[in-house]
Amino acid sequence: MHLAYPVVLAALLFSVGVYGVLARRNAVLVLMSVELMLNAVNLNLVAFDAWLRDSLHAGQALTLFTITVAAAEVGLGLAIVLLLFRARGTADIDRATALGDPAEALATVEAAPAGAETPKGQATA
Repeated sequence: MHLAYPVVLAALLFSVGVYGVLARRNAVLVLMSVELMLNAVNLNLVAFDAWLRDSLHAGQALTLFTITVAAAEVGLGLAIVLLLFRARGTADIDRATALGDPAEALATVEAAPAGAETPKGQATA
């Protein structure tokens, strides 16, 4: 089997993942796009391991490590998205600018006069 087939497939998967990360606003879809990119890397690792006929199978070992990291990333990412959805009522990434208490952030902005310094050192508009 030629090396070009899995490499081209991995490039397509990685491109779709990058498009998903850059174009999507929903946090769950962004996490899915990151998983696509990690799977493209895994495909390249296994393809090059088979092509080089490595006796230690380092590509496959790195693939197992990448799968473990991806599982941890999904677990933490979904926990953060769930907390964000409970606090804000949406999983939109653009609306998740302040990660503190939404009522406290709103009260801080409303209480400060225009142009005054907020407690975090940022000027309000």
